[in-house]
Amino acid sequence: MRHVLGLVLAVVMAVAAFFGASWGYLRLLRIPVPNGAVSTLPAAGGSLLHDKTVLLAFAALAGVALLAGLLVAVPRVSPLAAGLPGLLFIALTVVYGVRVHEAVRYIPLRQDVFGDGFEALLMNGLLAVAGIVMIIPLFVPSRWRGRPAYYDDGGADATGTSTGLLSDWSETAPYPETRSQPPF
Repeated sequence: MRHVLGLVLAVVMAVAAFFGASWGYLRLLRIPVPNGAVSTLPAAGGSLLHDKTVLLAFAALAGVALLAGLLVAVPRVSPLAAGLPGLLFIALTVVYGVRVHEAVRYIPLRQDVFGDGFEALLMNGLLAVAGIVMIIPLFVPSRWRGRPAYYDDGGADATGTSTGLLSDWSETAPYPETRSQPPF
């Protein structure tokens, strides 16, 4: 069941990366310059914290990065949740390196701001970097196994010392309902 949920989270991550990160990255690339002046510095060298577009773009990128970080770092989440979008990003980057026209053709909503932002992420290599980080859980064996089931103390007697025999446990707790429940 963890891995089915991981597939659903993989789709959520891919959609969030396509829409959120693409939009945010493109907005950060196209920071408006006041009064139409040409400047090499964003906001003509002024503060970016007062620009609503910059703050929203940064929030979108930070939200997608936070989601990706949680999917990579939380051990109870299936490795498929971060690994599948990561493999997709790496595969698209490899196709982009071999045949640029083919890779750009696979980008959905190509004529929209989301397609342009995704192409910018691909062209600048950020999808490759994100993909490499996101596939790390695929190579951690403990992430593929579920959490071990809660086992009682294995036959502890009234003094709390364990003999390790299951028969001792069944004599001290004849009904499964009377056993203590796990703390989590």
